[in-house]
Amino acid sequence: MKLAPIPTDESERIAALTALNILDTPREPRFDYLTDLVADVFEMPMVFLTLVDSDRQWFKSTFGTAVESTPRDVGFCDHAMLEPEAMVVPNAAEDARFADNPFVTGDFHLRFYAGAPLHGPNGQAIGALALVDTKPREFSAEQLRRLKKFAVLAEGAIRREG
Repeated sequence: MKLAPIPTDESERIAALTALNILDTPREPRFDYLTDLVADVFEMPMVFLTLVDSDRQWFKSTFGTAVESTPRDVGFCDHAMLEPEAMVVPNAAEDARFADNPFVTGDFHLRFYAGAPLHGPNGQAIGALALVDTKPREFSAEQLRRLKKFAVLAEGAIRREG
C-alpha cells in the first residue's frame, strides 16, 4: 500500500480546514442532498464528502454507508485531494497503490474509486468528493467533468457560499 505524500503546506492546510469550523459537526440536509444527488447521477452505491484531517478522513456526508471516519493512512481521498483534477481508479485490486489496502482486501471490498479534490477558500486541498463501488467500473471524460462540477458545488457548500 502506497501512502499519499504529506502536502508541503500541511500546517496551513490543516489550519484552513480547522478555520472552516465544519469538522465533527452534525449531518446537514444540504450535504446529504448533494451526496444523494451525486449517487443518483452516477448510479453509484456509495458517495463520500470527505474532509482530510491530520490523522483521519472525516465524512461530512455519505450515501450508501453510515461510516463516519477512517484512518487517513488507508484513505483513497488523501491521494485524490492532491491531484490537480481528480483521481480515478477503475479497479483498485489491480492498482499497485491500493491492491493491498485493507478497504480493498477486507470486507469493504472496494474496487472502483473516483474522487475530485475539494479546496478551502485559499486554495488548500481539504478533502475530496468521492464515488465508490464494490465492482470495477470505467469512467468517461464526461463523467469526470460532471464530478468536478459537483466538487465545486460541494466546496461552495463547505464555505457556506451556496
